[in-house]
Amino acid sequence: MSAAPSGRSAIPWPLVVLGLLAVLDLRVELQLLLDHFTWTSLLAVPLAHPLAIAVLVLLPGLWNRCR
Repeated sequence: MSAAPSGRSAIPWPLVVLGLLAVLDLRVELQLLLDHFTWTSLLAVPLAHPLAIAVLVLLPGLWNRCR
């Protein structure tokens, strides 16, 4: 496999896919929050989707580690 061209770093595709899947998992919840925001519904999202929330919270640190 060839390395990334000089001056450009490779995109960590597994992290991009993880982030995209997390956002897709939360898509319906985010639409409901935008339509009818309540503090209770905001607090219920992490309880219903803990893995997606964990991925989104940890993604910036993982992204920096891969670069």
